[in-house]
Amino acid sequence: MNNAFQRSPSKRLAQFPTTFSLRQETPWWNQILDPGSSTLTKWNHVILFTCLVALFLDPLYFYLPVIGAPGCLQIDLTLGIFVTFFRTVADLFFFMHIFIKFRTAFVAPSSRVFGRGELVMDRKAIAIRYLRSSFIIDLAAALPLPQIVIWFIIPGSKGSTAAHANHTLSLIVLVQYIPRFSIMFPINQRIIKSTGVVAKTAWSGAVYNLVQYTLASHILGASWYVLSIQRQFECWSIECSKENNSTHSPSCKPLFLDCSTVGHPARNAWLKQTNVIINCDALNDDDKDFEFGMFADAFTNNVASSAFTDKFFYCLWWGLKSLCSYGQSIVTSTLTSETLFCCLICIAGLVFFSLFIGNMQSYLQSTTARLEEWRIRRRDTEEWMRHRQLPMDLQERVRRFVNYQWVATRGVDEEAILKSLPLDLRRQIQRHLCLALVRRMDDQLLDAICERLVCSLNTKGMFLIREGDPVPEMLFIIRGKVESSTTNGGRTGFYNSITLGPGDFCGEELLTWALIPNSDSCINLPLSTRTVKSITEVEAFALRAWELRYVAKQFKRLHSKKLQHAFRYYSHQWRTWGATFIQAAWRRYKRRKMAIELAKQENLFYDVDGSGEGILVVAEGEDDEAGSSDAGHQAQHLGVTLLASKFAKNTRRGAKKVMARISHDDNLLKMPKMFKPVEPDFSVL
Repeated sequence: MNNAFQRSPSKRLAQFPTTFSLRQETPWWNQILDPGSSTLTKWNHVILFTCLVALFLDPLYFYLPVIGAPGCLQIDLTLGIFVTFFRTVADLFFFMHIFIKFRTAFVAPSSRVFGRGELVMDRKAIAIRYLRSSFIIDLAAALPLPQIVIWFIIPGSKGSTAAHANHTLSLIVLVQYIPRFSIMFPINQRIIKSTGVVAKTAWSGAVYNLVQYTLASHILGASWYVLSIQRQFECWSIECSKENNSTHSPSCKPLFLDCSTVGHPARNAWLKQTNVIINCDALNDDDKDFEFGMFADAFTNNVASSAFTDKFFYCLWWGLKSLCSYGQSIVTSTLTSETLFCCLICIAGLVFFSLFIGNMQSYLQSTTARLEEWRIRRRDTEEWMRHRQLPMDLQERVRRFVNYQWVATRGVDEEAILKSLPLDLRRQIQRHLCLALVRRMDDQLLDAICERLVCSLNTKGMFLIREGDPVPEMLFIIRGKVESSTTNGGRTGFYNSITLGPGDFCGEELLTWALIPNSDSCINLPLSTRTVKSITEVEAFALRAWELRYVAKQFKRLHSKKLQHAFRYYSHQWRTWGATFIQAAWRRYKRRKMAIELAKQENLFYDVDGSGEGILVVAEGEDDEAGSSDAGHQAQHLGVTLLASKFAKNTRRGAKKVMARISHDDNLLKMPKMFKPVEPDFSVL
């Protein structure tokens, strides 16, 4: 079954996810990749970075020839081992890139009439197409030719010298540099096609262009160095040929110019008598037939015989200087090859510098374009305020709002961005921004209103809503704090205030207004019962009155009692009314309790009859002497009873005055009655 599937023709279409595999258990090396998948996009970034590293490593081979002793060249083996190791690692990535391209599907050209086209997943078709297109270039870029030449071919050849190794290696590196440089362009185009840009941010794009310009300077500096060494060796060869005759003793041999002969008696004897070193000294300008031209700096500054780090950075500086100045600082000789090389530097400097400045300007302007727009807008605002002669306090408030709007949005039109997104995605974004609100409200309400929310920005000290004014919108606070206060219509002695923060909302009078079934009564907007003032900078989402009215008509679930109770629970208007109602009930209860306690204390001594007369209650003793009292004692008891009755009347009158005073004090402390918010009639639907 798998074989039949693998032999299927290119009619297998793009019905699969980002990675095409025969089965879930298919090994990764047998999978067919989608050219637009995230995995392949990441790999393209990796191979692009590998190309940059490889282009940086290859010119380092030009630094292998060094002047090891007076009048001879040698190869820097330590640098050769270092460069060979890292270049071999880069070559492995190139071979892996070739393998991945054999497993990457492609779009059939005949299917590009509509849509993305059909993806061909047949391995044979993929291999044939790749072999016919760019396989040769990729293979030429991946072959380890410099490693083979420097470590196998040159040591195995007889009579090889450092100069011979330098010529051969330079030629191989230059030849292979062309395919390595050319494969960067299709990789760059594939990245742009799949992601839109190579660098996701403006600064990373600027750094990418700076790296490319620095890489060009590095290549130019390394080429200048190897040509300087070649120029020096050419001078030595010319002067050595003059001494290679029978008239000069000892005679100069070409082998003496290689440092492998350092220490031989014949070379030591020749070195004592020769004029090669003096005639080929760039510092000696007197009577010199050989001109070093633009390469004289490599020897006058002892660049060729210095350490690698000093040599490398000097050559890099020379390349940057030459590209930035378009070769104007170069002093050349009349040699044709040297003049052509200078012309190439001038043209390359003009092209690379123009591209670099243009790309850098584009990337940097993308970061400052909105800032420039904000500056122009701020300048226009200042001119308009001066023209209209606004007071200084108003001007300061306008400036503060403009600055806060820039800090909050950075000049981005959030409404335009949200409108360009699909409806479901827009709702999810609004829910994320209203996260604290999402935890409180019903899902049906969120689905209905999230797509109609608009951003509202307010600076410190602004009145969002004033008490008694029509309520134009509901505000759902995202960031910042506001003060919501009320005087209950301007009543004397009444003031209620509360602080609202992220997740709270105000203007809930609109919900009751929007849910009224009779549309004829909804012409006028409801009046606000509270004044809302921003304490800090406030960022909120606003739901317009007519948008809420439209939502209430379209979604009947908004008329549910559950939703109304949820809004009442979180509404500060309803909370204030409930708190006032509870306070009034509690004070009534305290008054009744105080009256009952006072009455109980009075009843411990007095009993009040139906006529209101106070009678002293005297405990009757069981003593026999009380029963046998005479008439004189009865008369005395009658007088005491009358006095007690008068005392009871006075005492009760005083108690009534105390109760009246307590009731009067309670009336003074009593809060004015807080009217219950209006409820719509939901019975008529």
